[in-house]
Amino acid sequence: MAEPTFQSLIEDLEKYLEYQRDEGVQRLEVERAVLEELASEPLTEAPEEKIVEAVPVPADFADIGQLAAYIGQCRSCPLCQTRNLTVPGEGRTDGPDIMFVGEGPGADEDEQGRPFVGKAGQLLDKMIEAMGYSRGDVYIANVVKCRPPQNRKPHPEEMQMCLPYLRQQIRMIRPKVLVGLGGTAMEGLLGRPVGITRIRGVWQEYEGIRLMPTFHPSYLLRDASKKKDAWLDLKAVLAELGKTPPPRK
Repeated sequence: MAEPTFQSLIEDLEKYLEYQRDEGVQRLEVERAVLEELASEPLTEAPEEKIVEAVPVPADFADIGQLAAYIGQCRSCPLCQTRNLTVPGEGRTDGPDIMFVGEGPGADEDEQGRPFVGKAGQLLDKMIEAMGYSRGDVYIANVVKCRPPQNRKPHPEEMQMCLPYLRQQIRMIRPKVLVGLGGTAMEGLLGRPVGITRIRGVWQEYEGIRLMPTFHPSYLLRDASKKKDAWLDLKAVLAELGKTPPPRK
């Protein structure tokens, strides 16, 4: 097994801190010896990042399929270099009650070109069914359409390159309600950093569409105790649509 690099350790620490932040933790105790060791690590210049200019998305697509084909050829950001398949989205495209928006594709999605087909997707399917819908009744998409390496959080510039596609999808699909799955999805939709633990369950708005923030299914797989909160959020969505959950089977 390869020796972990200083950069990889920093990335792991960043993921851990993001998780703790979502848990509502505001302060962490760090041993002085750890701080001293970090301070002693020699700094190296980061490789110069290639500046990528946003490519305007045409507004005259005939349908979502044409937009998906356009996304499939996208080379606007570095994620195109490591992807297998783009993952535009799938589901009902003619004014569905709900459109779910996640962060980005994982390994399974990258292989199949479909959103939420791994373990998190299986949980999302159960959540959708508990609401009285099937996967084909709703639309599912992500902020970024290509898998970030090692499933890391998309970089801000990657999100900015991909957000025009998501905005176009929302305009064309015209969902009655949007559900943002996790902090990254909400950051993309609202255009600002958010703490999902603080914002979940509180109605927001996106271009005149009601937007409900809730936990990402992958987070619920890590912390099953939050499933109750997520279900309360989904029941609020149903109430907004004038519906109630169907009886449990």
